[in-house]
Amino acid sequence: MSGTDLLQWLAGWPGAALLRRFSIAYLFVNAAHILGIGLIVGAILPLDLRLMGLLRAPPVAAIGPFLSRAAAAGVALAVLSGFWLFTVRPAHYLTNPAFLIKLALIAAAIVNLGYLHMSGAWGAVATGAPAGGLVRLCAFLSFFLWLGALLAGRWIGFL
Repeated sequence: MSGTDLLQWLAGWPGAALLRRFSIAYLFVNAAHILGIGLIVGAILPLDLRLMGLLRAPPVAAIGPFLSRAAAAGVALAVLSGFWLFTVRPAHYLTNPAFLIKLALIAAAIVNLGYLHMSGAWGAVATGAPAGGLVRLCAFLSFFLWLGALLAGRWIGFL
């Protein structure tokens, strides 16, 4: 299957047709996407600020596990609903520079998150250890990668 065939198949799947045909369905999927983004930003940014040391309370051990799970749920919801929205006009989105930048920033943010978790540093901080240089660097990168993805996502409609 060629790339063009795949894009045509995505645009033709019943979920994409549903969104194109019924504006109320598009409304609900778009709202789910925004909810996912809200969970990401509402959980990740305060956690990142705390990990960077810009917020002093509450302890990371008290808020970290909950906020990281809330953000993970937000990422899952945003990715699933975003992919569904993408299928409405996949060829169009793949020619939109803001969309491509958004995807790259999300991928970088997820790699950053994976690195932090695989390093073991997150597990230590989540159980009460002080945030070291690696944790602070990953939090800094996370903060700006997720904000960049948010801005790029808003930019999509203007190109």
